Amino acid sequence: MTRRMTLAIAIAGCNGHMGRALMSAAGGDVRFSIVGTTTRGGASAGAAAANADVWIDFTTPDATVTALDALSGAKVRAAIVGTTGLSPAQRDRIAEHAKRIAIVCSGNFSLGVNLLAALVEQAASKLGPEWDIEILDAHHRRKVDAPSGTALMLGDAAAKGRGVALEDVQLAPNNGVTGVRKAGGIGFASLRAGGIVGEHDVIFAAEREVLTLSHAALDRGLFADGALAAALWAADKPAGLYTMRDVLGL
Repeated sequence: MTRRMTLAIAIAGCNGHMGRALMSAAGGDVRFSIVGTTTRGGASAGAAAANADVWIDFTTPDATVTALDALSGAKVRAAIVGTTGLSPAQRDRIAEHAKRIAIVCSGNFSLGVNLLAALVEQAASKLGPEWDIEILDAHHRRKVDAPSGTALMLGDAAAKGRGVALEDVQLAPNNGVTGVRKAGGIGFASLRAGGIVGEHDVIFAAEREVLTLSHAALDRGLFADGALAAALWAADKPAGLYTMRDVLGL
């Protein structure tokens, strides 16, 4: 009888919300073997991932970059990065590491959200600058970055649909007397309260009608399931920087 092979994974931040969800999902799935974990920081990643094929990281920007640095001499073939709040410089560091291993870096690992991003891109390509775009995100009180990584991913999709870069059209947050809204701009608003897992609305508003595309996450387990699917997909991929849309073939 052929022995079932398992994918050896190491999980960063195993005591955090996403870390616990990943531990639970992978621990109950015969396709995975958890061979190492960290609790905080990224300096110990090399030891935690000594026997791992894939590193999974949903921690903090500094810890994620430190971990990828520490993994330079490890056998890890791929990394799954779901960390949000990354600066442009940190994204550049991740891209550098993607020259030696496969890295799936995404603001959201949900199938529904990635389908939503594809729909947002399509809608933005069909609706002109007379349609204002506003992206609303709601999360639990413990989330420290805003807009959320998912909101920015949706903003990137909308900007791509219009053939522009998000940084060129992103509007400043509304506060005080802001003046007339800039045509063609993409705005963001964030709510942080209670235990909201994650809700996102993309609003296309014209003078006479409004189109709203929405997604609501009901359980963090859906993100863990997506991250594990990405780990299986990335384990045998060549070095490169990928997104969840690559994993899903969108």
